[in-house]
Amino acid sequence: MGNLLLLLIVGGFFYWIFNSYSRYTAYSQAAFKNFSVSKESLKKSDLGLFVALVAKVAKADGRVDALEAQLIGIMFDDISNVFPEPEKTKGILKEIFNEEKDRSDNIQDIAYALGSAIKRDRAKQQQFMGFLIQLAFIDGEVSQSEDLVLQTIASALEFNPDAYHAIFEQFEKMMKNVQPKANISDAYKLLGVNENDDINTIKKAYRKQIREYHPDIIKSQGKSEAYMQEATAKTQEINQAYEMIKKVKQ
Repeated sequence: MGNLLLLLIVGGFFYWIFNSYSRYTAYSQAAFKNFSVSKESLKKSDLGLFVALVAKVAKADGRVDALEAQLIGIMFDDISNVFPEPEKTKGILKEIFNEEKDRSDNIQDIAYALGSAIKRDRAKQQQFMGFLIQLAFIDGEVSQSEDLVLQTIASALEFNPDAYHAIFEQFEKMMKNVQPKANISDAYKLLGVNENDDINTIKKAYRKQIREYHPDIIKSQGKSEAYMQEATAKTQEINQAYEMIKKVKQ
C-alpha cells in the first residue's frame, strides 16, 4: 500500500490531539537554559518522569524489542539536546530508564507525580499519553500487559477515558491498514538499498530511515497534525521491510 493511499485511509487521524503542536514550544533549549543537570533534578522533571513511564511501557511485555530500542535511543538524543550538557543528560536519562524498566511497583507513583506536574497543561497530557500508546503499538500490536500498564498510567494521570479509548482505537484501525511489503524488491526499494548490499549497509540504511521518521516527543513540536500518523505508519513499514530483508540475508 502506497504512503499516499495509507494517509488517505487514516486522513484526519489524531487531528484533535496534535493540532496544538504548532503552538507548543515548552521543550526547547531556551526553556531549559538555566536547568541544573543532575540525576535528582532530571528524575523530578516532567521529561524525566516521562522517560520512566516510557521504560514501563517498553518493558511491559517482558522485553524491549529492537524497534522500541531504536526509537527510545533516538528519543534520548532528542530529549537530552534541549538540556544543558546533553551528553551528561543522556547518560542520566539512560540510567533512569534502565532502573525503571525492571520495576512495576511504582508505576502509579510516577504517573501521579507526572500528572501533578502537568495537571493544568492539557497539551502535555495529550502529548505524553499519545506517545506512550504509540510506543506500545510500534511493533504492530498491544499485549495484555502493555494495555494494563497504559491504563494504569492513564488513570493516574486522570486522562479522560473517552479520549484514551479514542486514541487507542484509532491506532488499532491504522495498524490494520499498514500492509507488509508484497515482495523483497519492494522492501529493498523502501530502504533505498540493493539486494547485493551487505547486512551492515542495510542496517545503516534502516537506522537512517528510522531516525528520519520515528515519532518523537521533541521532534513532534511544530509539526502538522498529520505528522504522528505518517511517522507511525512509515516507521512500521520500514520495520517490516527490514525484517523481511533480514530473513532473506540469514
